Amino acid sequence: MTTAEYQVTGMTCGHCELAIRDEVARIGGVEGIEVSAATGRLAVTSQSPVDDAQVLAAVDEAGYRAERV
Repeated sequence: MTTAEYQVTGMTCGHCELAIRDEVARIGGVEGIEVSAATGRLAVTSQSPVDDAQVLAAVDEAGYRAERV
């Protein structure tokens, strides 16, 4: 299991969290997603590393910006 963490800007509420969760969940191989508007953090868990570009594109599609930490 691997976990990649990202800092997301622009999240303010539970709806923001759900929008990001929905987009990231579409990435193949993702097994777990933890997202917190309070901390601005996104953690993506998978069996093998997920391509950062896919995660960043998914967050962008949801309307937010992210960077790997």
